[in-house]
Amino acid sequence: MKSYNYGKQYLDEEDYQAVLEVLKSDFLTCGPKVKEFEQALCNYTGAKYCVAVSNATAGLHLAMLSLGIGAGDEAITSPITFLSSANCARFAGADVVFADIESDTANIDVQEIEKRITDKTKVLIPVHFAGQSCDMEKIRALAQKHNLFIVEDAAHAIGSDYKNTKVGSCRFSDMTVFSFHPVKNMTTGEGGAVTTNNEELYEKLLAFRSHGMHKTGEMQNTWEYEMHELGYNSRMTDIQAALGISQLKKLERFKTRRREIVDFYNKNLGLPHLFEKEFSNACFHLYPVLVENRKEFYFKAKEKGLNLQVHYIPVHLQPYYRKLGYKAGDYPKAEAYYEKCISLPLYPILTDSDLTFIIKAVKEILQ
Repeated sequence: MKSYNYGKQYLDEEDYQAVLEVLKSDFLTCGPKVKEFEQALCNYTGAKYCVAVSNATAGLHLAMLSLGIGAGDEAITSPITFLSSANCARFAGADVVFADIESDTANIDVQEIEKRITDKTKVLIPVHFAGQSCDMEKIRALAQKHNLFIVEDAAHAIGSDYKNTKVGSCRFSDMTVFSFHPVKNMTTGEGGAVTTNNEELYEKLLAFRSHGMHKTGEMQNTWEYEMHELGYNSRMTDIQAALGISQLKKLERFKTRRREIVDFYNKNLGLPHLFEKEFSNACFHLYPVLVENRKEFYFKAKEKGLNLQVHYIPVHLQPYYRKLGYKAGDYPKAEAYYEKCISLPLYPILTDSDLTFIIKAVKEILQ
């Protein structure tokens, strides 16, 4: 029986050859391909600077460090996201405050953000859930009003547009963080990137990425270096970067097919799903639907070859965050969404016949 996962990478001969060329070269890491990939991402998003990293979690962490976020500070993010969106602030010693979501998009609600801003708030971390951008113009206005930083968690949203501007341009933020995990819109195996238009933040990101090391002036031509900060090893390899360069060339094609699949589901499935706002042109990463008796649905889907996933258990309900004082009932819209959400297969190599099979299977489960 053929099986379908909720997400899956697509690799072709061009990808294989790009990686093979690096494997045959002098540099497997710390070589020219990383810089080439960073420039390609700048060209694609319109951002001035880009720092490729080992994964998006590392990118979010380094973003917090570069902004000087630390003990006594607060970061506001969504409870409907992967753990890293909140954990990055905790890594830096800051406290996390959640703001409830919009029921129709599962993106963070700007009005809920404003309710939770205090004198301790230093950074907003909006999450572009399922690939659709949050309303960044409104979030930027709020940040400017309260003198706050913005780091976009765009782990789902490479390829997406907001008001005819690429997510990652940092037009409305200080930094944007991408993920290139295999289930994402494009992949480097593992990997991530941070874009920014701020040269000072760019230099800090570079240092934090590689042990806090700096090479300036004559040092650049010698063995010498200076460690000014406590940095990390969050580097991307040239092998990953080569794959990323190749994948990025296909991203617009991936986006077109992802949007076709979402449209196909919307027209033929008949289940409650997320709504795309007028300002959005998303490269959809996920297709969540809302179902009753989700656990039963999940296991029946497995029997039909559909390996689905739930995105996400609300972060504030995790045992770690419960110990910090969060509890069920704190974010009712996020919790109501979680009770019914489940993500159907969405990746570019799905054919129309695959989609017809999936829809038929889902309808049979629901009978």
